[in-house]
Amino acid sequence: MHLIAPSLLSCDFLRIGEEVQFVNQSKADWFHLDVMDGRFVPNLSFGLPVISAVKRYATKPLDVHLMIVEPEKYLSDFRKAGADIISVHIEACPHLHRTVQQIKELGAMAGVAINPHTPVSQLFDVLENIDLVCMMSVNPGFGGQKFIYRTLHKIQELKAEITQRNLQVKIEVDGGVGLQNAEVILKAGADVLVAGNAIFGDKQPAEVIEKLKSIQVDKFEF
Repeated sequence: MHLIAPSLLSCDFLRIGEEVQFVNQSKADWFHLDVMDGRFVPNLSFGLPVISAVKRYATKPLDVHLMIVEPEKYLSDFRKAGADIISVHIEACPHLHRTVQQIKELGAMAGVAINPHTPVSQLFDVLENIDLVCMMSVNPGFGGQKFIYRTLHKIQELKAEITQRNLQVKIEVDGGVGLQNAEVILKAGADVLVAGNAIFGDKQPAEVIEKLKSIQVDKFEF
């Protein structure tokens, strides 16, 4: 069964406590938190204090996506703040294997995020060492962007490699995900759907989560 990870970047920050409780009570599986530094991506979001605050009330795992340069300097801090899953960008890590090992040693699940222009083959040498691939289906930095449909081919290629090697790596898709394209994304091989505006921008967010969660996919389309 696939997982749903609402992105708090799209929530109402004046009501973030209520938004956290809403996700707790919904059929969602994870919280997705995007950390942006204004350097790796042209935007700033939130950091350690917000993650610590969310962790105090969250009853589901925190999936922390670091869109920052030199993430290895801050891994311990994010783990202490409450990150259960930590994803770093392949484009920001010149020593990716070492960074993944750091995450594992901290006791968190290790994820690697990959931008739309980066070939998935660049992940193949670390697939055996990670738990998650965060496949960016928009250019990172801003919410509300349109899904890049070329991403479907990348998901299929990555899923085929994971299946062939009998690995347990989850494929997470982040950016422009909603009810209009969730089924085709899951058919391509995705395991985790990150949705921000599609959930928090809807008048019936709980229903959106329920509909995303209830999508049935019989088989992957390689």
